[in-house]
Amino acid sequence: MAVRIEKQGSVWTVIHSRPEARNAMDPDSAEALFDAFSAFDADESASVAVLWGEGGAFCAGFDLKHAAAGADGTPPRISAGDYPLDNRPVPRGPMGPTRMELDKPVIAAIAGPAVAGGFEVALWCDIRVMEASAYFGVYCRRWGVPLIDGGTVRLPRLVGTGRAMEIILTGRKVPAEEALRIGCCEQVVPDGQSRAAAEAMAHEIARFPQQCMRADRRSVHMQQGRPVREAMRYEWYNGIPAFAAEGAAGAARFASGKGRGGNFSDI
Repeated sequence: MAVRIEKQGSVWTVIHSRPEARNAMDPDSAEALFDAFSAFDADESASVAVLWGEGGAFCAGFDLKHAAAGADGTPPRISAGDYPLDNRPVPRGPMGPTRMELDKPVIAAIAGPAVAGGFEVALWCDIRVMEASAYFGVYCRRWGVPLIDGGTVRLPRLVGTGRAMEIILTGRKVPAEEALRIGCCEQVVPDGQSRAAAEAMAHEIARFPQQCMRADRRSVHMQQGRPVREAMRYEWYNGIPAFAAEGAAGAARFASGKGRGGNFSDI
């Protein structure tokens, strides 16, 4: 099985396991990852997911053996399909979950290569934890394969247009330390520790009142491209229901003595 899920309370670790192909994505894996994250988003007991590639590689991109030829040896026909602008379902991305809009956070635990489509999968996640020897790169630049799983959308929003252009157009390697410096990842850990570090972060996030956390996450995603007044208005109307559901009770816990002196071990 190329994709499996391991659960620790409300934290799910979604594992992609095709180590013989450096976790390059084939159609079956893409479908399985999509199904795994659909189940995660729908399960009320799940709070945070970690995405990890087993065997020392996050994802080496789409498996070009599948892109090069169909079952009969002929090149595949790729149709643009219908990508609606309204709330109708969008087609699944070639890399699986990259067009999904979840209501819960996902943390990428990155070892080795996260390149081409694998880079796009990492960019889809909310937070990226990279091992010291891990790296990004638009390696598909060499083969005439475009970014169609969100890479040209999400990378500029993280690092700015100029830096994104340079990374995308040159297709060069982006080591972990540079990724951290330019805002393309949020944490660098020693080799072999990305999964443990990402899961520790996931458990920390899962401790908090979830409706409020998800409202803030949703607001961060939805303010992109909006004028300031519109974005602020969205933040207000998005946040008020969460405060009604959790904030008043949380304020009462603080008033009773919880969290005093910056101690949040028992909230």
